Amino acid sequence: MLSRISKRLHTWARGWVILIIIAGFVVLINIPVGDPELISQSLDGRIGYTPQEAFSAVASYGVDGRTQMIWIHLADFILIALYTSMFCLVLSWLLQRGFPPDSRMQQLNVVPMIGGCFDVLENIWILTLLLAYPAQPQVIAWLSTISTTCKYSMGVVIVLLLVIGLGKSAANRFRVQEAAAVG
Repeated sequence: MLSRISKRLHTWARGWVILIIIAGFVVLINIPVGDPELISQSLDGRIGYTPQEAFSAVASYGVDGRTQMIWIHLADFILIALYTSMFCLVLSWLLQRGFPPDSRMQQLNVVPMIGGCFDVLENIWILTLLLAYPAQPQVIAWLSTISTTCKYSMGVVIVLLLVIGLGKSAANRFRVQEAAAVG
C-alpha cells in the first residue's frame, strides 16, 4: 500500500502542482485566525510538556480563548493537509532527480505523511483537552505531548531527507534519473 502511495506521489510531483500547494500554504499561514498572544501559548508549539502544563495552559485560555483555540485547531487540519502534501511532493521531486527509479530511497517520499499523522493526532488530543475542560484526562494529555514530540521529531527527519534529496539532485544537475540499464 505504501508503495502505491509513493508511486502516486511521484506522478503528482510536478513543479506547477508543488508551486500551487506552496502558494496555498503561504497564503493560509498568513491569514490572521486569532489572537497572536493566545496562539503563542498553544500546546502544539511546545515539546515535552507535562499533563499539568497542558491543563494549566488550557485553563489560562479562558472561555473565549478555549473557543478560539478549538476553531484554530479545527482549521489547522487544512494546513496539515497542505504542508504534508507539500513536503511529500517536494521530496518526491527531489528523489526523482537524486536517485534511480528503482532505488529504495524513492519510497521515502511518504515519510512526511507520518509527521502529518502525528500532527493530526496532536490536534485531536488538544481538541479533546479543550472540549473536556474542566476535566483533566491524564491519558489524553500524555497522548497530546507524545504526539507533539513525535511531530517535531519527524520534522527533523523530513528536513534531513530534503537536504539529502537536494544534495543528490544538485549533484545530478536536477535531471530525472533513469533506471539502470540491464545487460
